[in-house]
Amino acid sequence: MSIKQEQEEARTEVEEIAPNVLRMQLPIAIPGLRHVNMYCFRDADGATVVDPGLPDEATWVAIRERLRQADLEVRHVHTVLITHSHPDHFGGAARFRAEAGSRIVVHEAFSLFGERPELAEPEVSVEDMQRPAAPGSRVTADCQLANAASLGAQASALAGFRIPWGGAPPDSRDRDHRHWERIRASAPSGMSPPITHTAKHGSRLRLGGCTFEVVHTPGHTADHMCLFDRETGTLLAGDHILPSITPHISGLGRAADPLQAFYDSLDRVLELGNITRCLPAHGHPFDDVQGRIAAIKRHHHERLARLVAIAARLGPATVPQFSQELFAPAAWGIMAESETYAHLEHLKLHGQAESHTGADGLLVYVA
Repeated sequence: MSIKQEQEEARTEVEEIAPNVLRMQLPIAIPGLRHVNMYCFRDADGATVVDPGLPDEATWVAIRERLRQADLEVRHVHTVLITHSHPDHFGGAARFRAEAGSRIVVHEAFSLFGERPELAEPEVSVEDMQRPAAPGSRVTADCQLANAASLGAQASALAGFRIPWGGAPPDSRDRDHRHWERIRASAPSGMSPPITHTAKHGSRLRLGGCTFEVVHTPGHTADHMCLFDRETGTLLAGDHILPSITPHISGLGRAADPLQAFYDSLDRVLELGNITRCLPAHGHPFDDVQGRIAAIKRHHHERLARLVAIAARLGPATVPQFSQELFAPAAWGIMAESETYAHLEHLKLHGQAESHTGADGLLVYVA
């Protein structure tokens, strides 16, 4: 299985991708990913950073070193912008607020921990979570533990949560839950970002002397936002559009049809028009946003078609049964079931499947 660019190790050198716009790659060690892009926009007052990595000490050391390369210090960062509520995007915000008094800007729908259990879910689709790490990976064991612990702290939100497709919530018998519980105790403190400002769809923000428009793009999370500069055609995409992998679409959130919400958000980006450069949160900047959106949609269309074929073969079946036909055994668990459920509900809401509750309390789907 090939290595995708989002799994490349974080580069230590800072890249200037446009005047006063810097890409600073920060190391992470979570399934399917090995870096997050922190974008830095310089202006007359200092700088704004976007998505400042995970809340561990290794990330903070990397942030300070990257800023130094750009002749900046932590105290120069007057604003931190967070694209969505996953810890590899908001982790450094609390340190910036504490050490520099930075403004912390999020979408008005931003929410953490127990309020929305999908926060415990992965960044990328289950297939991409299973991809091998890059050869010669230099991510340290300490960094791996700290990064995993930050995710584990949020994953505990699933404890006692009612699984919408039926069955008991994750407990000591679930492989994913056992992993989370092992690392939850060592989660860093002070992880939650101290939000000072919120933005809504259509808001305008100044970054590096340019005006960016806030575009609400729910799907990967309910609070995800992109930012678009109409003058330069630059899209700050977060995890909404990644160059070579697909973001996770959760079935554990509040949306009745999270996959449709994702489709609608992809169309909302297309309607912006004249996007000449996409700056993703993982992987390298790229130009063909229209082509990438078409490929992402095709991925989900193919998965829906596979589920229809599985339904024809199995007959009435539960979410775990569909999931175990859709994914390899190494991926089985609540994350794979969450993706499966999101797609089955999409089929049901579009008249291609029906469901009923079986005697054991599990949802049963029929094509």
